[in-house]
Amino acid sequence: MRRLLCALMFLAAASTPSRGDHLLDLYKHLHSHPELSFKEVETSKRIAAELKAAGAEVTEGVGKTGVVGVMKNGDGPTVLVRSDLDALPVIEQTGVPHASKVTTLDDEGKQVGVMHACGHDVHMTCLVGTARYLNEHKSEWRGTVLFIGQPAEEKIGGAKAMLDDGLYTRFPKPNYALALHVTHDLPSGKLAYTRGPALASSTSLDIIVRGKGGHGAMPHNTVDPIVLSALLVLDLQTIVSREINPLYPSVVTVGSIHGGSKHNIIPNDVHLQLTIRSYDPKVRAKLIEGIERRAKALAMAHKAPEPSVVVSDDTPATINTPEFVDKVVPSLEKAVGKENVEPVEATMGAEDFGLFSAGGVPIFMFRLGTIPPERFAEAKAKGETLPSLHSAVYHPDIEPSIATGVKAMSRAVMDLLPVK
Repeated sequence: MRRLLCALMFLAAASTPSRGDHLLDLYKHLHSHPELSFKEVETSKRIAAELKAAGAEVTEGVGKTGVVGVMKNGDGPTVLVRSDLDALPVIEQTGVPHASKVTTLDDEGKQVGVMHACGHDVHMTCLVGTARYLNEHKSEWRGTVLFIGQPAEEKIGGAKAMLDDGLYTRFPKPNYALALHVTHDLPSGKLAYTRGPALASSTSLDIIVRGKGGHGAMPHNTVDPIVLSALLVLDLQTIVSREINPLYPSVVTVGSIHGGSKHNIIPNDVHLQLTIRSYDPKVRAKLIEGIERRAKALAMAHKAPEPSVVVSDDTPATINTPEFVDKVVPSLEKAVGKENVEPVEATMGAEDFGLFSAGGVPIFMFRLGTIPPERFAEAKAKGETLPSLHSAVYHPDIEPSIATGVKAMSRAVMDLLPVK
């Protein structure tokens, strides 16, 4: 109870008495009204309205559904603060009162549930809270802050779309770029960071394994693409285990496989969807080459038509600028206490935030704990694995998580834009 009261006291500080309630209401609204990548129409409108109310000059429709809020306060450097906007095609199972009940059609025309299962609702709420706090404390900083509502992080296309739409030419180019991201493996009230490589690159591939369809009772008259696909799925794992130096982290995952329509029909083709992760561009290239080589070799061995391997979504690794991390971490420690900030290892998860380093901009994404400390301690004692991000049952410890995010980001920005 004391922890919750402290969080709410901060959220209400230095503003109207209802500020804490406003941010909590905003979070619950965003959580219960999620939208998929590049479809964040209403989400963008709400964030634009919130940033305007916080004193920023707002431009909408940057990179399709992106939002840019510019807060100027005299001469000084420019700091970019980024939040993502989109949600995931997940049916929520948390059971909380503000749970999402939204369903919609995805890009393939399938009916899907929609949920903020990756904490972007927390990110947006922290962005708005930071904008409000900075607007109310303009006597403590000088310069310009760019508040970015970025679409389509989950499809790793939104950052590129905003940059291609002139983010660094139509608006002040930042001297620094900051972001936070929730995590499921850290208690609320705590922050974590990685110096240097923090998040892997991510590349999506689509493979069409082709065969010759026919009757399931006469397999000798067919070339079975399902059998070929099964062989390929297994063979792909040997790229990492036998072709990549084990000192270089890499992952090949087959996340989706679709083929066939009936028990006794051998189809003409099977569609596989893959993601590959790495930190080194040369490793990424070897993974792609290995996938193509194996797919074609299997087809040749089984007298099948040549398959197609197409690279679709792609984003580079997120490398936190070491010197910038060293500059910001003391601010995080000042905001939440040195004992609540810790270094952590890199992850093979991916983000398109790394693209904001374009033109040499120093970047830093830090992690925000969101699990109630009691629940975290209980799970650790029992050896349980807590629900991860992208899980239908992931749910953050709302008030302390938002309070910590706003405090940390506000302090980091103000220390980068001090009054001269």
